[in-house]
Amino acid sequence: MNIRKVMVVGAGFMGSGIAQVAAAAGFAVTMQDIKNEFIQKGLTTIEKNLKNSITKGKLSEEEKNSILDRITPTVDLSLAKDCDVVIEVIFENKQAKTELFKKLEELCPPEVIFASNTSSIPITELAASTRRPARFAGMHFFSPVPVMKLVEVIRGLKTSEETAVTIKELAEKFGKVPVYVKDGPGFLVNRVNAALRNEVYRCLAEGVATIEDIDKALKFGLNHPMGPFELGDFVGLEIGLAVAETLWENFKDPKWAPSLILKKMVASGDLGRKTGKGWYDYTSGEKKPRTDLNF
Repeated sequence: MNIRKVMVVGAGFMGSGIAQVAAAAGFAVTMQDIKNEFIQKGLTTIEKNLKNSITKGKLSEEEKNSILDRITPTVDLSLAKDCDVVIEVIFENKQAKTELFKKLEELCPPEVIFASNTSSIPITELAASTRRPARFAGMHFFSPVPVMKLVEVIRGLKTSEETAVTIKELAEKFGKVPVYVKDGPGFLVNRVNAALRNEVYRCLAEGVATIEDIDKALKFGLNHPMGPFELGDFVGLEIGLAVAETLWENFKDPKWAPSLILKKMVASGDLGRKTGKGWYDYTSGEKKPRTDLNF
């Protein structure tokens, strides 16, 4: 299938990143969200990323402008009908995603492919909300999208071979490294990551080491680019909790039970960089250890 135009539904951190790499690859991109302020914030993020690339000598001013020109911002979801692929990148909530796909189903011609960037929700369940399960797949990017190379291409129970190949080839055109993954809660990477994080939270609760030293240990001992707490703050603690809850709800195995420490952090409203505080404190503009947490 010849893909020319892509819609990204959701202009947040992940959505704007996907819109950026799609536009940089030469695709016409429609970036949609429910409020103009969300769209403007997404465009600001993209422009900041592109300016950083210019500073590093990886991009010219002309190339930056061309990328931005290929992105059409809108609050009008009906523009999806003119796109070849619609990539959903809204918050990690099954009901919200299924309601969105039901709307898209009524708007889009049957040949349009739907893809979800869900972190953990089974693709088969999301596809069941549409009349095109054969033309529905998971396309799971990793944060930050312009930097991270991996894309998990998830086949739902009824995803056709043609759809899976089309999404894989699209990821490659975006400059990514796609891997095929069978459908299941958490897919591959987040399932492994959730197991690691749960053990990290246990170590913290048992006083094995501090947040800062656990991050250092995994960076310098396992060669992780970011420690698990740093990464959690970067992605958003509520997303990590949503992944843990999806795994727990599907497997009902005690090893997947969401950490009480993580649940407390999310309940407190400290979600990471986006709120100024998470496992670390960012309110000064720099990452600093927190002294006000009592676990």
